[in-house]
Amino acid sequence: MSRLNMPRDITVDWLQASYGSGKITPEQVIEEIIHRAHEDEGMNIWITPPVLERIQPYLDNLKSMDTSLPLWGVPFAIKDNIDLAGIPTTAGCPEYAYIPEKHAAVVERLVNAGAIPVGKTNMDQFATGLVGTRSPYGETHNALSDKWISGGSSSGSAVAVARGHAAFALGTDTAGSGRVPAALNRLVGYKPSLGAWPTKGVVPACASLDCVTVFTHSLQEARVIDKQVRGFDPSDPWSKSVPRLKEKLPEKIYLPMEPLNFFGPMAEEYSKAWDAAVEKIEALNLPVEYINYDMFEQAAALLYAGPWVAERWASVGEFVDARPGITFPVTEQVLRTGASGKHDAASVFTAMHKLQELRMRSNELLRGAVLVIPTCGGTWTRAQVEADPISTNSDMGNYTNHCNLLDLCAITVPAGDAATEMPFGITLFSLSGNEHLVEKAVASFLGADLPPLEVNRSETILLAVCGLHMRGYPLEKQMLEFGSQFVYEAHTAEKYQMVKLPTVPAKPGLLKKNVGGSAIALEVWEMPAASFGAFAALIPAPLGIGKIELADGTEIPGFICEGYAEAGAEDISAYGGWRNSP
Repeated sequence: MSRLNMPRDITVDWLQASYGSGKITPEQVIEEIIHRAHEDEGMNIWITPPVLERIQPYLDNLKSMDTSLPLWGVPFAIKDNIDLAGIPTTAGCPEYAYIPEKHAAVVERLVNAGAIPVGKTNMDQFATGLVGTRSPYGETHNALSDKWISGGSSSGSAVAVARGHAAFALGTDTAGSGRVPAALNRLVGYKPSLGAWPTKGVVPACASLDCVTVFTHSLQEARVIDKQVRGFDPSDPWSKSVPRLKEKLPEKIYLPMEPLNFFGPMAEEYSKAWDAAVEKIEALNLPVEYINYDMFEQAAALLYAGPWVAERWASVGEFVDARPGITFPVTEQVLRTGASGKHDAASVFTAMHKLQELRMRSNELLRGAVLVIPTCGGTWTRAQVEADPISTNSDMGNYTNHCNLLDLCAITVPAGDAATEMPFGITLFSLSGNEHLVEKAVASFLGADLPPLEVNRSETILLAVCGLHMRGYPLEKQMLEFGSQFVYEAHTAEKYQMVKLPTVPAKPGLLKKNVGGSAIALEVWEMPAASFGAFAALIPAPLGIGKIELADGTEIPGFICEGYAEAGAEDISAYGGWRNSP
């Protein structure tokens, strides 16, 4: 325990319990975090470190926020390719820095849920690396041992959590950057389905493959974060609606049939750790089947041997070309492979067609199932990476590179130690949208409970939302400020008309018809009963709250429109909902 009786591992549960009992305040937590960051300064964890002057506005905002918000007073770190308003975003390159006016979408959602951003973390430059050594801000040290690499590219975020500088941290993942650092620093690394978390406000590596991820100490904490940030963002071209499903055990666990490739000075120890993990998996009350791993290796090879390296060059190539020698040397070497004439238009389509075939095969295989493999096949010392920066880095991605190309979700979890102070991690994968299967399988492996994320419904009100209060729209913030949480997407009964009201900004009106009508898409949220009256009082005419009949016949409170507003309003019922309207 530290000087403030604060454990080294800061968890959401501990913070909420301590705040609730009055034992500690957010100000005291931040003070301790600043002290820890100063003590660990030589580990190169931060690019913009925790400083009270920068954090104070968020502490001040807590005073006007509901203390029951799911992340009230919880400190978190942000990888420095994700925007935090008013703070430089460097992507690990000082000359690239810019100061964003707005938070990235994921940061905005977390702040609205009461979380406190404490700083921006170190990273492999332009998110190009899996080792944590490719930064002009210094090599981020492993949280447990100075000798070994920390993993990248989200190195600083993982180490910040492991060293007690934050309760959780945002990373990004294109080729494994949200998973490798988790495994090397004894953390959970949660990589959602592509598009499930918006990437607006994130410096792209490969925009079509990039994910925002989170590092935590437990699966349940990762699930809490996921619930706050998951959701469609209409301003993000890569965003998708990927709803959470009820937790369920997979029908089958797949393991690779062929012997795996372990590497590095601890290859034997990693191999034994994997054998122990397999033995534990086989002891679970789940069917286990061994499969040919070849299709996943083929997909992984496409990432750096295929044209996706050109997508990285498309993101930052103009900047690199205009400033010779500015980029970290090995990073520039890797990026420039995307500028070679090797990747012409024909090669792009050839690779896309090959990938589509592999996706079809993996989709068929993993339907209802989960694949388990080591997160890393070994590790390296920092000195070894310095001596051979390319091949050592490539080895770290052997079991991670396939994931986003095949559009899989994944969770990395600790699976014992390969050696003293050398954590070993495994990763569980499934198809896009199947986080519920992976989570339940992880919980089974860890022998952990998986409490439902729903709040006590006797103290909440279900509310049907059909317009600007939906996820990704301007008034979502109001829903969160009143302590609401998204539950699921739904449709009305086929009895409604939606009109576009001539207001600024335009907003929808939902009217129930005596005859005819359409099914209109909406969202169902849970709002604390204590907040409902004050929220309803803010709704301007001609809108109000009434009973909405859903497609399954149930009726819940929701946004309705008074009949007189139909005159002069545009009928947009044919679009099926506000998201699809012009």
